[in-house]
Amino acid sequence: MKIFFIVGARPNFVKLNPVYKTFSKEFKNLKIIHTGQHYDYELDKAFFEDFEIPNPDYYLNVGSDTHAKQTAKIMIKLDELFDEDKPDWVFVFGDVNSTISASLTAIKRNIKIAHVESGLRSFDLSMPEEINRILTDRISNIHFVSEPSGVLNLLKEGISLKSIYLVGNTMIESLISVLKIVDDRFNNLSEKFKIKEKNYAILTLHRPSNVDNFEKFREIMDTIQEISNYIKIIFPAHPRTLKNLKHFDFKNVLITKPLRYLDFISLLKFSKFVLTDSGGIQEETTYLKIPCLTLRENTERPITVEKGTNVLVGTSKEKIIYHFNEIMNNNFKKGLDIEFWDEFVSKRILNAFINYLSNLL
Repeated sequence: MKIFFIVGARPNFVKLNPVYKTFSKEFKNLKIIHTGQHYDYELDKAFFEDFEIPNPDYYLNVGSDTHAKQTAKIMIKLDELFDEDKPDWVFVFGDVNSTISASLTAIKRNIKIAHVESGLRSFDLSMPEEINRILTDRISNIHFVSEPSGVLNLLKEGISLKSIYLVGNTMIESLISVLKIVDDRFNNLSEKFKIKEKNYAILTLHRPSNVDNFEKFREIMDTIQEISNYIKIIFPAHPRTLKNLKHFDFKNVLITKPLRYLDFISLLKFSKFVLTDSGGIQEETTYLKIPCLTLRENTERPITVEKGTNVLVGTSKEKIIYHFNEIMNNNFKKGLDIEFWDEFVSKRILNAFINYLSNLL
């Protein structure tokens, strides 16, 4: 059996890491295909080095473009690849353009599809990721789900229960695998950034709704400036965000280039709290029990709000400052452990996959 693992954006690499390692113990004909959706190859390469997994077997180098053009480019290149090197299964991860592109290309060639991190829904169709999630799930053969809401969403959409497996969160398995080795990195980072444990916050912003609309972006930055009067903020800036940052003169906000995974997790582990519009960081902070203020009105990961340390604050200055004060006064919610968010997620995926295959015989 030939299995292709198809990735294209940095969160995909984190989700791929434990699955590839576990499957490689059981299956011999595995290949990694990097579409090049995120096109800073040196930064992408760092993920493979940090996780000690092989470099991609194929690098498609599609680069940046509009959503439609990028999706089309990935499909064309994958179609050519599938013609040359025919997989039996493709594994896709998360909700990026590479995910839906690979799924559409595969189903048109009768190649079976496994979706890791299936069933998540924000119920906001203005998010490109939501469209990618829904369409990918509709045509996948097997659905590996990270939290209970995903199972309910899939069932409501008419997906067969026989194809749904609640396995847990592969991002958390990757996180657990590196937690013991990031402490030493923090010693170097604390000197570099002039910080101490729990005396700084982290900010990440990349969603078009927050960074491409300058009026909304300015509202967020005004709030960030006020918060930075009380605590230092480290801001690894997404490339799409940098062009708008030149309009601001921060005094206690350290803007950096995107960080390697291990460096970012090191900073995350010892931070006081996080402000973000990222989906994955909502999960990582929940596991680490670090307060997370999500600069969005909705989340496709509701368990991080229901049981975790995540609060949806939108872009309302009043709401953000209110919860910031709760954090600084140590009145913020503590969060609970999440079932199946552990170091055995990829083993459950492997067992579920083998079980699924046996039922096909």
